[in-house]
Amino acid sequence: MERLGLVRTLRDLGIDLASIHKILDRRIPAGQVAAAHAEAVAVQMRVLRLRYAVLSAAARRGSTLEEMDLMHRLALMSAAERDRLVAEFLHSTFGDPDDAPLSLVLRRSLAPELPDDPTTEQVEAWVELAELTQDPGFRSLMRGLFTDYAVQDAPAPPRKHIVARVAETVAPLMATGVALDSLEAAQAVEKIAGAYADLQGRHDDAGLRESLAAHLAAANDPRRERYESLLSIINGWGPPDFRRQELEWFLAALARAEQG
Repeated sequence: MERLGLVRTLRDLGIDLASIHKILDRRIPAGQVAAAHAEAVAVQMRVLRLRYAVLSAAARRGSTLEEMDLMHRLALMSAAERDRLVAEFLHSTFGDPDDAPLSLVLRRSLAPELPDDPTTEQVEAWVELAELTQDPGFRSLMRGLFTDYAVQDAPAPPRKHIVARVAETVAPLMATGVALDSLEAAQAVEKIAGAYADLQGRHDDAGLRESLAAHLAAANDPRRERYESLLSIINGWGPPDFRRQELEWFLAALARAEQG
């Protein structure tokens, strides 16, 4: 009865009868068999997690068969294949890091690194991020932002980016309920436009303010925000600090100032 109970336990753990026979005859240590089966189960769990991630994402997004096939292939990529996909996206967006040192910094901060044993959430995030990197519109958006970053940060030492300047200038105004058509708002626009003109090496005129508005609108694009959110999930970072409200407030104040 004890032997039968042991057989039942080993079978419940997924160990085949041939291995059980060897264990009972003491021809093979039970621990060795358990280790081999544990690894097999781990592989099965990873496969099931990938399947669950793809099916959950497909159900949530109402994906077509073609989209499901793409998501499945992205989920099953090897580490080397993922690295090649990311490297191609970064090179397309930022060019050769030897030609632009700043691009090397941005590459490191924008490169996803999926763990060897990712969670379902990380797999789902990787699939969505990989799809996003193949979007020509998103690539163009990121390339334009990088070009503006590179111009601003060309002198040494690097200076605070204009988005950070907007956030730190606007946050206290929003906290105190300053109106968009107030003198304080107009002064904030003058301050930011002047800083942007200095960073660009240009004069503060209508053309520069149009360029400033376009740059901040691009920086506030939901696709960039989504990329950074997905990147944080994949890399296990804390949630990114987006300043959407501050940027929207400033863009509205800038439009008011130009109309006035």
